[in-house]
Amino acid sequence: MTMTRERLYLFDTTLRDGQQTPGIDFSVEDKIAIAKLLDAFGLDYVEGGYPGANPTDTAFFQEKRTERAKFVAFGMTKRAGVSASNDPGLASLVQSKSDAICFVAKSWDYHVRVALGCTNEENLDAIKASVEAAIAAGKEALVDCEHFFDGIKANPDYALACARTAYDAGARWVVLCDTNGGTQPSEVRAIVEKVISSGISGDHLGIHAHDDTGQAVANSLAAVEAGVRQIQGTLNGIGERCGNANLISIVPTLALKPAFADRFETGISAEALTGISRLSRAFDELLNRAPEAQAPYVGASAFATKAGIHASALAKEPATYEHVPPETVGNRRRVMVSDQGGKANFLAELRRRGIEVPKDDHRLDALISVVKEREAEGYAYEGADASFELLARKMLHGLPEFFNVTSFRCMVERRFDANGQLKTVSEAIVKVVVDGEEKMSVAEGHGPVNALDIALRKDLGKFQGEIADMELADFKVRILNGGTEAITRVLIESHDGTGARWWTVGVSENIIDASFQALMDSIVYKLMKNREMAGLVAAE
Repeated sequence: MTMTRERLYLFDTTLRDGQQTPGIDFSVEDKIAIAKLLDAFGLDYVEGGYPGANPTDTAFFQEKRTERAKFVAFGMTKRAGVSASNDPGLASLVQSKSDAICFVAKSWDYHVRVALGCTNEENLDAIKASVEAAIAAGKEALVDCEHFFDGIKANPDYALACARTAYDAGARWVVLCDTNGGTQPSEVRAIVEKVISSGISGDHLGIHAHDDTGQAVANSLAAVEAGVRQIQGTLNGIGERCGNANLISIVPTLALKPAFADRFETGISAEALTGISRLSRAFDELLNRAPEAQAPYVGASAFATKAGIHASALAKEPATYEHVPPETVGNRRRVMVSDQGGKANFLAELRRRGIEVPKDDHRLDALISVVKEREAEGYAYEGADASFELLARKMLHGLPEFFNVTSFRCMVERRFDANGQLKTVSEAIVKVVVDGEEKMSVAEGHGPVNALDIALRKDLGKFQGEIADMELADFKVRILNGGTEAITRVLIESHDGTGARWWTVGVSENIIDASFQALMDSIVYKLMKNREMAGLVAAE
């Protein structure tokens, strides 16, 4: 007999609460793009911002921005002493092209007194009148009970009265907010149970958790276990201070872990769930930041293993070291090659790259030996997958020589420009041989590595068109030992117009030389992959 599962509703507040993240300021175009991503993924609610509060949000709400998800406007309840029909803030919410309105309401009497400067009764009246105005306008009403968990500890009767007033007025969702992010999962569970026992149905309750103790996801799941049926959060957990509950972690947990999946369904199909890694990375790309490698479920290291004994077990049975199959969330298994890795690591990683080699082949033993020697010198192939693949192909089957750099020079000069302003200029000269012809390129850049990158890619002859869409995305430097003869390791991340990203590594006593090694590898890898896709490089 099939048991009917209860429905959970997913509410995204990336475009509103997430926008309060330091350094993030969405344009209207950004908001439109993100709303489309969220809507296509299958979330139930997309909160777009605060119409009337700023020009961006006001413009964003001039049109409905979702097709499937309910489009939500956020704002304050009406002001005390003003009727709902005469409150300009409430009018902006009602007139917006939204499906629903989420009101933020004070539920801690301390805040009612200090922040609002009104009586407790006036605050309750504002909640009731605002909910009724939204419903009268044909919109679904939600109430975020701000500081609810702190409020119920300080004055339980009043906090419950705020929630009850919203519920009795007809709010579809009464959302319990851990605004300061300091509540513990056990407290969340007990307080939610107390709210439900007071007469507010769990299928009208939501949870909005902040991550100030690193427990926003745990608190959200504890609230679900205790009875709430709506979960609010943001993409990749962005938000003010330490961020909000991370929907990218919550959704797979609800969908894949039997403790939740056997009882609930979220409206996110198994097929849609396989796109969650892509969603997370696309959002980071829009923010112009590197994805978090160790992010649960979706990070590049989420299903990576380094120890040889782990890799051997994975080859026999993946479940030995994986809590869910990586394919279910659109990620992949990575067996990392390093000085800690055994032969199983290397064979698995080579096979994933389409490079087949017998485990008793002497060339494999030679490759393992070289990798371990180089890592002892400071190389880090576990974080530089492209450099590892180039080394492996070169040692196992050979690699085309696309170009040969005969020399390079880099200068840094501080001088006055034509306007008399003091500035620092980096200039690089690179001599490279392509098809027997030596070319010399000169370029200026913001720094020596940038100048070298521009000069190296300035004229590669017949290969120039192939690297036109390639860009340096990230640059990391680590000094491996101290003193005047310090060894420097440089990791470079590159990407191209196809969305592919790859890491290369260089090691030297000279930071410029280490950087140039990594730069050359990044270009060679791009050229090799182009030929592999065209069937010109044997995938043996």
